[in-house]
Amino acid sequence: MDTTAALGPETARRRAERHCSWCGRRLTSSGRQGRPRLYCTQSCRQRAYERRGAVQRSGLPEDAVVLSAAEIADLQDRLFQLRCAAEDVGTAAEDGASTAELRKMAAEVVAVAAELERLR
Repeated sequence: MDTTAALGPETARRRAERHCSWCGRRLTSSGRQGRPRLYCTQSCRQRAYERRGAVQRSGLPEDAVVLSAAEIADLQDRLFQLRCAAEDVGTAAEDGASTAELRKMAAEVVAVAAELERLR
């Protein structure tokens, strides 16, 4: 039986892993009640505040994502790494790689994908 589902949606949501809304780092659970934290540090909160102000002044939509050319190039590089890692797993599976080798390669795909989640 899934114990998370038995606890109810509110408790399950509280136990879900949360990340900083600015930098994406994992937020530790403070054990406090009330509104959950959105940012890991005061610095991240300040940067988000400054970004919201800049977005409002520029007339961009609130949900707009603005990336520099360097950030786009970095994102493209990490997407390429993910595709190559996934292709390697497929090739190894077709070549009859051992289960241990496929697990190791799958762990690499997960690591590359986790790095890709980080936008900043």
